[in-house]
Amino acid sequence: MVGIMSEQLVVLSDASRVDAPPDGTRASWRVRWFELVLLLSIAFGPYVFSSLHVLTTGQASTPYSQDSRWTMSFFHEVTALLLLGYILARRKVRFTDLGLRWSLADMTGGVGLAVGSYCAYVIGYFVVHAIQHAIFGAAHGGMTSQAIFGHPRISAVPFFLLSPFFEELIARAYLMTEIRELTGSPTLSIALSVAVQTTYHLYYGWVGALSLASMFLVFAVYYSMTRRATPIIVAHGAFDLFALFRLW
Repeated sequence: MVGIMSEQLVVLSDASRVDAPPDGTRASWRVRWFELVLLLSIAFGPYVFSSLHVLTTGQASTPYSQDSRWTMSFFHEVTALLLLGYILARRKVRFTDLGLRWSLADMTGGVGLAVGSYCAYVIGYFVVHAIQHAIFGAAHGGMTSQAIFGHPRISAVPFFLLSPFFEELIARAYLMTEIRELTGSPTLSIALSVAVQTTYHLYYGWVGALSLASMFLVFAVYYSMTRRATPIIVAHGAFDLFALFRLW
């Protein structure tokens, strides 16, 4: 009798070990999905709604003065990056695990990536415009950068310097890493990253946003193949600084 009871206890003990939910079960995956949606909503939700407003009305809404606008946007992106840092720290993941490393190879790689992605943008621009002309017979351009951003002052510099980190760490590195690990699909991670980034650039109109999608696609494929975020940040930063100088 004692032997039978001991065998039953062993079986129950083994069963309890099997039934115990290990890390990475559906519960933890649901948390990861929630964190992903939460961060994307906080980080890009306002920009998506603003872009849709410009797309549907053709008017750029700027309820604040230029200085206030850039300052608020800067702190918005700081907040989103801090939230990303908290999410990563809670899971004992570092920014370096997303590919944020600083080396000469990453810097030079960023220059080459900037050239390649710009070539992709030019090709995409002509393809999209050709399709638009074939369908509508005339150009229907969106708003220009000047109409949307005006003439930025010195208060815009911190925003333009931070924006490449904000976009590429959240919409690229974190989003693609999470989607790839949660679904096992690199293709889906690329598609969603490009879709999210294109959506909050719709203030340029469909043609302008889809032209930029060619550049975003190069960034996403590059990250999927290399898992290196720094070259993409360098390339993105070069385009943003060039845009800032043009607006001045």
